[in-house]
Amino acid sequence: MQTTYKVLMLLISAIMALVAVRWIYFRILSIAKKKNVVDHPDFRKLQKHPVPVMGGIAVFFGVLVGLLVGNSTYALPFLLNHEPVDLPSASLLPVLSAMGIMLYMGAIDDMIGMSAVKRLLIEVGAVLGLIMSSGGCIDTFRGMWGIGALNWWIAVPLTIFAGVGIINAVNMIDGVNGLSSGICMTCSVLFGVAFVRIMDWSNAVLAFSMAAALLPFFIHNVFGSKSRMFIGDAGTMVMGILMTWFTISTLRAPTMTEYYTPVLRTNMVAMCLAILSVPVFDTLRVMIMRILKGSSPFKADMTHLHHAFIQIGVSHSITALIEILIDVTIVGIWGVCVLLRVNLDWQLYIVLMAALLMVWGTYFFLHYHTDKQTALWKRMTQWSRKTHLGHTAWWLRFQAFLDSPEVKNSDDEGHHRYENNHEND
Repeated sequence: MQTTYKVLMLLISAIMALVAVRWIYFRILSIAKKKNVVDHPDFRKLQKHPVPVMGGIAVFFGVLVGLLVGNSTYALPFLLNHEPVDLPSASLLPVLSAMGIMLYMGAIDDMIGMSAVKRLLIEVGAVLGLIMSSGGCIDTFRGMWGIGALNWWIAVPLTIFAGVGIINAVNMIDGVNGLSSGICMTCSVLFGVAFVRIMDWSNAVLAFSMAAALLPFFIHNVFGSKSRMFIGDAGTMVMGILMTWFTISTLRAPTMTEYYTPVLRTNMVAMCLAILSVPVFDTLRVMIMRILKGSSPFKADMTHLHHAFIQIGVSHSITALIEILIDVTIVGIWGVCVLLRVNLDWQLYIVLMAALLMVWGTYFFLHYHTDKQTALWKRMTQWSRKTHLGHTAWWLRFQAFLDSPEVKNSDDEGHHRYENNHEND
């Protein structure tokens, strides 16, 4: 019976997260426009006009509402029967606290800016706090390379390094509409499925709540015009620390072990790397290229994979879709390895080769043909024109539907201003 309640909690949490973001989205959008909290275009950004940048606040609100309502639904039958209740999500306080810290840091960065050093120190502190408050870190390789448990003197620095890397990877791919939110929505679903399989209901609820909370934002970010809002550093930092928590939860020693039996031959290190392959490997390549050029690895430029697609004329939405499909394909390759009972070490090597080929290889392939302007480049640019769907009839109808609340709010505000001016006359 408890399993039924937990599944119900998962569904209700996801639904309420989606509804909450849908409800608050236009309220936050209105505040962002009134207070001029916008992302201005510059030489490396792809938008042509200032865009409100408080989407992360709406998403975090949705996650909190989803968890609160879902836990209440789960607890109610037990409370009515005067039975003790053990809430699955009670263990999420450390990650929710870390998400709150990252939300504030990202919001400050969105509004007034923050130096890379300060950001890095806060990220390290947030990951370290997550480790100490939860008592968990990446402290086992579960047999890969013959390594079982790791000493904490190794595990804690490894976790901090991985966590800061994941946070910055998610932040740095936020370059085209729908990319960072779409990737993290996909990663949340994939992690959520893994958590359900190992009966980790608390993280499953959190994962599907995040995926559901991201969905309304993703739709407006991709298809909206007047209703478009960026997720901002506040959003990418929250998503980054959450992906870090999911990785820790998967690779910490106390995690339920039914999923790691010798029969299943499942390399969870390879799974986590596959799920996060696009942001991690794209960011790794970008940083290596910057260092080789003598620049700071944190200095912004236009050398990400999404920039390579944009430079041949591919639309934002199709660029995001392609990168999401690359990520899912790499996870699929890892899944096939598990089904074929490939050696644990080789599961990792195959994921590494797939990621290097599909993420790095795609970038260098596109960059070479763009730089040389080959005959293939000309054909690719011609094909790319077909990916721009923003002027098609169905897109414009859907866009008008998405923008209608914002248009109505703008008309109402204009009407109120007219009335106030008329009264003053």
